[in-house]
Parts: sequence; C-alpha cells; structure tokens
Amino acid sequence: MSPKSFSESLLTWYLPDSRGMPWRGANDAYQVWVSEIMLQQTRVDTVRSFYLRWMRQFPDVKSLAEASEQDVLKAWEGLGYYARARNLLKAARLIMEQYDGVFPSNLHGISSLPGIGAYTAAAIASIAFGLDEPAIDGNVRRVLVRVQNIRAPLGSPKAEDKFQTAARNLLAPGRAGDFNQAMMDLGSSICIPRQPRCSECPVHQFCAAYKAGTQAELPVKLPKPMVPTIQVIAAVIHKDAQVLIARRPSSGLLGGMWEFPGGKVEPGETDEEALKREIIEELGAKVQVGACLGDYKHAYTHFHVVLRAYDCELPHDEPQPLEASEIRWVEIKTLESFPMGKLDRMISRALAQGET
Repeated sequence: MSPKSFSESLLTWYLPDSRGMPWRGANDAYQVWVSEIMLQQTRVDTVRSFYLRWMRQFPDVKSLAEASEQDVLKAWEGLGYYARARNLLKAARLIMEQYDGVFPSNLHGISSLPGIGAYTAAAIASIAFGLDEPAIDGNVRRVLVRVQNIRAPLGSPKAEDKFQTAARNLLAPGRAGDFNQAMMDLGSSICIPRQPRCSECPVHQFCAAYKAGTQAELPVKLPKPMVPTIQVIAAVIHKDAQVLIARRPSSGLLGGMWEFPGGKVEPGETDEEALKREIIEELGAKVQVGACLGDYKHAYTHFHVVLRAYDCELPHDEPQPLEASEIRWVEIKTLESFPMGKLDRMISRALAQGET
C-alpha cells in the first residue's frame, strides 16, 4: 500500500463533507483546545451546544483565565468528568502567566499544559499549528487496527507501538490537521465498531482486514472488569425555608462542585446509620433522619452509583465544614445557580418541583 495513495483517497473523501461542526475550519488554538477537551469521552452531538455556550461566555484564553472556578464548573455542568474543566482553567491561567497569553505552538509547550495528554497535544499541534503529528484517539485506533489487520488487543503495549508506527507512516505531510480529522470522521461514521460500512469506505482498497475478511472480528479487546455498584446516601437537611449544601474540595472526583452531604453506605450499615455517621464525620453534627425522598442512579466509567436521599434535620448542632471546603444554607429556588454533579442536580430539581 502506498501511504500517499491512502492519504489522498482519505482527504478527497473528507474535504467535501467535514460534518459541519462549529469548531471545524478554525485554526485558533484556543478553539481547537476547548473542542478537543470537550470531546474527550463525550459525544459530538452533546458537545455542540456546550461548545457554543462556552465560547459566548469565555471567547478567549484571557476571559477564561479571569473566570472563577465556580463559573467555569457551572458552564461545564452536564458534560461530566469535571477535572477537564478545572484543568482548562488552570491551563488558561498558566498561559497568561508563562506565555503572555499566547497559546504555545510547539508540541512540548502544548503537552506541558494541565489536562493535555498525547492525543490532545497532537490534535492541537496538527490542527492549529500545522505540525506533522498523528493524533490517535479511539476512532483512529479502530481504523488503524483494520487497515493494518492488527490482532494485538487494544490497550496492549504491542498494539500501541503498531498504532504509532502506522499512523506516522500514513500521515499526509503538511496536511496533518485535515488527515487527523479525516481519520476521526472515518472511524466515527464508517469504520464503526460493529458492522463497518466497508462498501462506503474511501480507503477500503487499502484495508488489510477488508481483504482478509476479518474486519468484523476487529479490534480485539481485552476482557472488561466487572463494574461495581456503590450504594450512597444523601441528607437534604432543612432549616426554615433553606437546605444545606456543601462544596467538595477542588481536587478529586467532582472537585469544586456542590452537593448534599452524605457518602457511601458501608457493609452492614442501614441507610440511617450511614447518614448519622457521615454527617458527624462531615459536619460534626447529629442528624435526625426522616423520610426517603427518592432513589437516583448514575453510571460513571468505572462504577455505578445508586443514591437514596433523605429528608433530615439538625435539631441541636450547628454544622461545620470538616471535610467540605465550605457549606451554605440556601433557598431551594437558588440551587440551580450552584454547579452540581448529575445525582445532586437530580435531587435539587426534584426539590424545586416539589415547591411549585
């Protein structure tokens, strides 16, 4: 196979139909960066509206660097994986401080920014700055597996070495940005996980798996581990017409987000026992547990959560932020203005509906 013939066929297919994404055609590094971070583990259709709102609120590095963490998290709410938003803010401030507000234009500088890994650095370098760097995401891996008929399981060191070699050999010099985006589009629209549309593929004549009839068997995947389910409880603590919310520390899962106090139910505990223990640990207060307000479920990448929320009161003690960065008593109607994870947002909206 001639790498030049492969790239020419791919780019001829790609250019007339680049899916009309709002970030496509932009060579502004800030726009490319934000779109690539948003697209990590998030569907394109979901990202479109978030990207447009984000750009209205934070149109450049300077406006993002000057924003508060709470404003950034609120703008990100609903996209999940909130470390991405916190890293965007950290990186924007670093760009203002160390690069005089100018996005670094070399691979080393790009890679040094918080939250930017090898794929994202290569995508920004190639799309925004025209550097000849292959960007290898999940879609591109799937294309390369089939084009090269790679039998090594995804995620194995042997497979990753083959991907790097194959991608760099196929890359179109001087047109790496278009090539990388074309490969991503090919993987997401035609060389799909199940029942690839080989008859529509612009490069099927170069595909070793297509010639061998093995495209449906690839890629080979390592066995997935069992996904655990975690039982969690939350206290909706009332005082007069207000409820208590706590802000999580900035690091870790859902860092900087607001939540209703609570935590995991330990083996052998009832919900009431778990809530009483958690509120003493988190707030230094004894809680009176009332009726269950509802069950809420959410799936994260590596675990599932089942949360039960309870109506609660603190009859005697004043709460203290022993584990949270801060706590607040707020009116239910204002909860929507605080950035929250999926489960706590479900609870807050259920509370708001109960008031109407």
